Amino acid sequence: MRKTTSDKPRGIQWTLFSQLQDLDFADDLAFLSVKLDHLQEKTDRLERDAKQTGLTINTSKTQVMSINTTPTAPVTVNGEPLQFVQDFNYLGSLISKDNGGQKDIKARLGKARCAFAKLQNIWKSNQYTTKTKIRLYNSNVKSILLYGSECWRVVKGDMAKVDAFHNRCLRKICRIFWPNKISNVDLCKKTGCNSAVLEIKRRRLRWLGHVLRMPQDSIPKVALRWTPPRKRKRQSVMAELKEMGLSCGEAQASAKDRTLWRSIVVALCPTGDEEDKINLDHPGSVRWQHYKPSAHWRIAARGQLTGPAAERDSLSPFPSDESI
Repeated sequence: MRKTTSDKPRGIQWTLFSQLQDLDFADDLAFLSVKLDHLQEKTDRLERDAKQTGLTINTSKTQVMSINTTPTAPVTVNGEPLQFVQDFNYLGSLISKDNGGQKDIKARLGKARCAFAKLQNIWKSNQYTTKTKIRLYNSNVKSILLYGSECWRVVKGDMAKVDAFHNRCLRKICRIFWPNKISNVDLCKKTGCNSAVLEIKRRRLRWLGHVLRMPQDSIPKVALRWTPPRKRKRQSVMAELKEMGLSCGEAQASAKDRTLWRSIVVALCPTGDEEDKINLDHPGSVRWQHYKPSAHWRIAARGQLTGPAAERDSLSPFPSDESI
């Protein structure tokens, strides 16, 4: 791939002085281009370079998606035109033309339903305890349901569908059917599970900690601040942090300490057991800091760093509260 894209830039504008040409993971390749002829040139070069190593492009598994434009000519491989699609699967997630997550979430729900249905004999069996069934559910169903949820666009309607499916599965495992009733809170306590919405939020924050510890020029970290040309600034997980009272600079500094970041995740997304263990009246408790996060997170984040103030500020690509 480096040989294919090294002759001249044909990608999308990524940073002020660089372009993003492609995304690669093993043999799953994704070309990115602004112009259709640039995409055809890269495809031709890849085809030629791959033949030299005994590899070929599988045209039946290769698709093209055009965003905000109408293609005037097909992209071909060996003279065979590639299919233009509205969405396609990449690394297990459904990438949609409208940049939304509804189709991916719908696909995840369908796959999770199939996985849950295949284990009906286990859910109905009396040979397994409820604890064993919950462990099987977490490893075989919930892992499928929440795959890639760290990058989902959070929409209340979509999250309600995911949470409803999660609660319905837990009720079936516990054999709680109508007219018997149980609240979702009591259901989570009975099974020892979190709500799907809380689980997604914790996964997003844990994923954000990994990204913030990456080098400044890494693709995931640049993507947090990247805005497509001639588009308004996107709402991202960083915007969600600001709504919780944690600034970008404080998050950047805090993520460098894994232990501190775990405590922040617990404070912002506490489970029922963690809430029971926290004393709300104690000023130093994590939950108390959740209600008044700004000053306490600033002290916690900067207390882990050493050196002059200028050196501390240089660690973060985002402006601190004092510099605004």
